[in-house]
Amino acid sequence: MSLQLASRTTETLFQPRHVAVSRFPAAARKMAVRGEIEVELAMRHCGNQSVTLRYERVGDPSLPVLFVAGGISANRHVGASDQFSDAGWWQEQSGPGRALDPSQHCILSFDWVGGDGTLDAVIDPVDQATAVVALLDALGIPRLSAFIGNSYGAMVGLHLAALHPRRVGRLVAISGFHRAHPYASAWRALQRRAVALGALQCDDSQGVALARQLAMLSYRTADEFDSRFGAAKVVNGRVQVAAEDYLDHCGQRFADRVSAQAFVRLSESIDLQAVDPEAVHVPVTVVAVAEDLLVPLADAYDLVQRLRGETRLHVIHSRFGHDAFLKESRAIDGILREALLDIAADADAEGLA
Repeated sequence: MSLQLASRTTETLFQPRHVAVSRFPAAARKMAVRGEIEVELAMRHCGNQSVTLRYERVGDPSLPVLFVAGGISANRHVGASDQFSDAGWWQEQSGPGRALDPSQHCILSFDWVGGDGTLDAVIDPVDQATAVVALLDALGIPRLSAFIGNSYGAMVGLHLAALHPRRVGRLVAISGFHRAHPYASAWRALQRRAVALGALQCDDSQGVALARQLAMLSYRTADEFDSRFGAAKVVNGRVQVAAEDYLDHCGQRFADRVSAQAFVRLSESIDLQAVDPEAVHVPVTVVAVAEDLLVPLADAYDLVQRLRGETRLHVIHSRFGHDAFLKESRAIDGILREALLDIAADADAEGLA
């Protein structure tokens, strides 16, 4: 349903407000580039903190710049490139001929503040939006053509649009809205308790793995589990549920790459989400999944009714629930391409002005 309402190169930069894109070699400006920028970030709940922003940029920065952000487990590597050939977290949407085509747009992303596990402090989604602005300043990017955010990334994008409207032309907010629903927050609170239990047993990894397994039950739906897994069996004198091996795999894979501290602080950050939709005046495309347990459809309707700019709402159905932005490739591709056509129309209008 759609409703319309109204060779490998690494840059390391240490003076974020005095770096111009034109300083980089022309060849480097057309390839995938990774860099690190040290900034002093004024954070909402813990004062000034020195943080390192680790980013990846794919494509010529003279093209329209799209900032792409995912959930708390996503990182700066959105899609594969010649320089960084491993698959990215949104590989289905990123690459030549795909919606996020680096020959048509410059794709920019970064690792979440706190994602490396070195910051033991309360992190507000506002802080991530502040970090985005700091990165744009560092790279000499006055304005994004669009911010495309999924889950936590959509929450951060709403803050960016509300607080820094001149820095973003459009926002695409997928499965992440203006508030943290109390039901979803309860799920996350239990996940953090699982991490705490692991710490009490001196086994952070097991705590994080169990937290991820609990999270998977909230990301997906009963219909998916019914279609994938059979009945329980008795194995070696105990009852084994069919989904256990799958959940074990998901949990361990996550624990192998995410520290307990990073998970807890970013999980907390989601629960601090609070944006006044009336403060958002930039054009917004909102994407909701009817079966999403964590981000209810009612919140999507509330958001679009209160936004003050041009607003478009897409509602899709998916047995993958909250993870639909990763799994429903065709539906998301169509929505992104529509939003990118809007961006092109904006550029044409500005050129005629």
